[in-house]
Amino acid sequence: MKRTRLGVLISGSGSNLQSLIDACAAPDFPAEIKLVLSNKSDAFGLERAAKAGIDRTAVAHKAFPDRESFERALSEKLEAAHVELVILAGFMRILTPYFVERWRDRLVNIHPSLLPSFKGTDTHAQALAAGVKLHGCSVHYVRPGLDDGPIIGQAAVPVLPGDDPKSLAARVLTAEHKLYPACVRAICEGRVKLVNEICEIGGGSGGSSAPLINPAS
Repeated sequence: MKRTRLGVLISGSGSNLQSLIDACAAPDFPAEIKLVLSNKSDAFGLERAAKAGIDRTAVAHKAFPDRESFERALSEKLEAAHVELVILAGFMRILTPYFVERWRDRLVNIHPSLLPSFKGTDTHAQALAAGVKLHGCSVHYVRPGLDDGPIIGQAAVPVLPGDDPKSLAARVLTAEHKLYPACVRAICEGRVKLVNEICEIGGGSGGSSAPLINPAS
């Protein structure tokens, strides 16, 4: 089985990275992580990569005069590792059109809301302020707009009485750890087709066709 070569970009603890490391450990998972990059040398996610025996390095954004030169350095490392799909997993840098277009349709992100609702930051506080009854997360192809791009899969969680942003964030994060590997599997199995900037998901060996996770009834 050919396994797609992944490059994962992180800035922090790397909990979504860990979910992908765990998924890639399964012999039938159609991807392998070849490189982990962080813009912060003290990111705990780099330790997760080291423990799993994955090549990893820090590329400090502050060492570059502008965003694009930093992103060119990232691209060079990804290309040297022959990365085929770039995964954003808590990478806290706004990407320029250069990087987005360089990796177009090979660059995915997970956002803690049911897009297109609640873009930007503080999504859990936004959801609580809006009074929604369902919240969640979305995996999408990256486009130049903020938290924009074709949606690959989504996971919904209930908003419970007494929730605050912290408790709601924890529930969403648990869903993220299930959704991201499911979406990466769908992409790497060739089941995700872009038609007029909408993702169509076909069936495959990984189970249900569309990566959708719903709250327990």
